[in-house]
Amino acid sequence: MDMFIKISMLVVFFAVMVGIGFYCRKHSTDVNGFVLGGRNVGPWLTAFAYGTSYFSAVVFVGYAGQFGWKYGIAATWAGIGNAFLGSLLAWYFLGRRTRILTQHLNSATMPQFFEARFQSEKLKLAASAIIFVFLIPYTASLYNGLSRLFAMAFNIDYSICVIVMAVLTGLYVIAGGYMATAINDFIQGIIMIFGIIAVIVAILKGQGGFSEALHALSQVTDPSVSETPGVFASLFGPDPKNLLGVVLLTSLGTWGLPQMVQKFYAIKNEKAINKGMVISTVFALIVAGGCYFLGGFGRLFSDRVDVAKEGYDAIIPAMLSDLSPILIAVVVILVLSASMSTLSSLVLTSSSTLTLDFIKSKIVKNMKEKSQLLTMRILIVVFILISVVLAIVQYKSNVTFIAQLMGVSWGALAGAFLAPFLYGLYWKKVTTASVYVNFAFSTVVMILNVVAKPVFPAILQSPINAGAFCMIAGLIIVPLVSAFTRKPSEEHLEKVFSCYNKKVTVSVTEAIGEDTEE
Repeated sequence: MDMFIKISMLVVFFAVMVGIGFYCRKHSTDVNGFVLGGRNVGPWLTAFAYGTSYFSAVVFVGYAGQFGWKYGIAATWAGIGNAFLGSLLAWYFLGRRTRILTQHLNSATMPQFFEARFQSEKLKLAASAIIFVFLIPYTASLYNGLSRLFAMAFNIDYSICVIVMAVLTGLYVIAGGYMATAINDFIQGIIMIFGIIAVIVAILKGQGGFSEALHALSQVTDPSVSETPGVFASLFGPDPKNLLGVVLLTSLGTWGLPQMVQKFYAIKNEKAINKGMVISTVFALIVAGGCYFLGGFGRLFSDRVDVAKEGYDAIIPAMLSDLSPILIAVVVILVLSASMSTLSSLVLTSSSTLTLDFIKSKIVKNMKEKSQLLTMRILIVVFILISVVLAIVQYKSNVTFIAQLMGVSWGALAGAFLAPFLYGLYWKKVTTASVYVNFAFSTVVMILNVVAKPVFPAILQSPINAGAFCMIAGLIIVPLVSAFTRKPSEEHLEKVFSCYNKKVTVSVTEAIGEDTEE
């Protein structure tokens, strides 16, 4: 009976996801509709699309387990950072300007933005290559969080789980494009919110309540980490410096991730941006804050998991193993929701980037719209297939932890794109040379972090810290190099930034003007 309940819930979940994909076919008849939903997506769908693309199985299983074990309850700071730095401030500083400028420049992807903003087709191709190379391992990392959960809940082979998830995600993305992913993201986001709340309540109840669990955590000691008693229940944990690196990479990193920033391209209007900013922040606070908060109690379950042998990815499944069958099914659907929403966003970003920014640009320059749509759909299948193969190979050979694989991808992408994109929205004096230098710096650093880790100082040997370093360094590199390299023409800059000076008329309910009647 228990297995019947679990399987029934999964079947209903998958049926709804695929059904929405086919329902949204009418929105994906042209490139603008398939990639951006016609730039007419409302605040709730955009906010949930942003949040569910942000948080995947990597966060719930990989990051929550690893950082909760390392930093205790202080890992919750990562979730708080995700909410306020990764969501609230990202929407505030990027949302409106991204929507206005990308429409003005007729950019559907981040590489297209770089080409139009900096007058460089080579820059577009370089950005496309970075996205293609580093989104693949990120995509592969999404599946890994499912392996132990499915083994625990269904005793299903990991390979079968990965293939089923990939096929069903591919179906609804190929059929309905961005609008299908946005609607599914909304449903998946609702599942994630209620799922994480239910799991936290159940876990803490099993430990005698929050106060008892926190007291028990304060009694945990690990001389290899810290000699300070109660450090895992303290405000900043045993290692505040490395915790800060986690907060920066997982929060500030979203400002430069193409699959995240692209959500702002599609939002409907000014009201939607303001409302979406609030919704996205609350969503992140509940989901990310809840994941890291839950992971902070991982050491209370040290009798169920041998981290040295099984790795950090086994911590969260061990915490969940005694839950009721229905709650376990909810958890599995929660993690599926998180993974499928992020996977759909990644493959759509990858396929649109390769089609519009490389194939159409360099190989088939007069590519018709129908051919572009067909190519994107074919590439979605290709990207999903590659990610599935990598995920299964990685799992069988046990190459690395989830957090490490994702950290390299996030570090390279966010390090390469964050500073050029942010400065490109606001500052006229950014030069093409500074963008090239920043692209090269971040990608080289993150590749070296994989192949030549010992050459780095101890604190930067972690891909998490190396990625955070690349992002911060980029904010210095771009203005520094721009000061000594050739500036863009005034004529081009005037054309680019003219969109910010356009006058629009709004009703009194939206803005109060000086000539408002008393």
